[in-house]
Amino acid sequence: MDYKALGLKTGLEIHIQLNTSRKLFCHCPPVLRDDEPHFRLERRLHVSVSELGAVDPAVLWEVRKRRKYLYEGYRDTTCLVELDEEPPHMPDEEALMTAIAVARMFNAKLFDEVHVMRKTVIDGSNVSGFQRTMLVAYGGRARILGYDIGVETIALEEDAARKMGEEGKTAIYRLDRLGIPLIEIATEPMTYTPQQVEEVAWIIGYSVKITGRAKRGVGTVRQDVNVSIAGGAKMEIKGVPDLSLIPKVIEYE
Repeated sequence: MDYKALGLKTGLEIHIQLNTSRKLFCHCPPVLRDDEPHFRLERRLHVSVSELGAVDPAVLWEVRKRRKYLYEGYRDTTCLVELDEEPPHMPDEEALMTAIAVARMFNAKLFDEVHVMRKTVIDGSNVSGFQRTMLVAYGGRARILGYDIGVETIALEEDAARKMGEEGKTAIYRLDRLGIPLIEIATEPMTYTPQQVEEVAWIIGYSVKITGRAKRGVGTVRQDVNVSIAGGAKMEIKGVPDLSLIPKVIEYE
């Protein structure tokens, strides 16, 4: 397939869990557990008006489904921050310094101040109804192993709760993963072949691993792949779990 003639452009958003001593906005350990939860609690999603005085139509649509969310937690590794019953603590300094180190590897420009923003989440995976995220750096570029890699943004954000299953209209989540630090690296659009895009993703992942603070194992790295061709719409494939799947995902799209 002649990807150049197609006008193929691909962008990556790579999310990597960080192996820090605490979660991003509380002091609970960032560990996943398979033993029986100590407690379960039930919540529903409620609509509130935004700062602009409007109601998000996507949230309103989700509320009308009348779904319930069951959260599982542990008394010794889950706190009131995950339950949205206590204000978040100061961001974990270890995670922030890791993001800064990665930004320097890609010659990215650091923001003078890091502000915590909120992204609406309506599937129940965040008890608060939003994900906290912080932009750390932007406009990076580095030539590594022959590839010119442009980085649009580097962000630090909290991972979502783990979905354990569904029972009718009830979604079941475990709170052990909620709040684990994630570094998100978003690239500029690239004109490389699908195989080359896989190699770029490996380079970015390795750049985080050499800090010594990247978690290892299944589910610790997830890639969102943005694909477009000349005259076509941009498509986003979210949560590609393995690097080896990237070429096929691009080809199928």
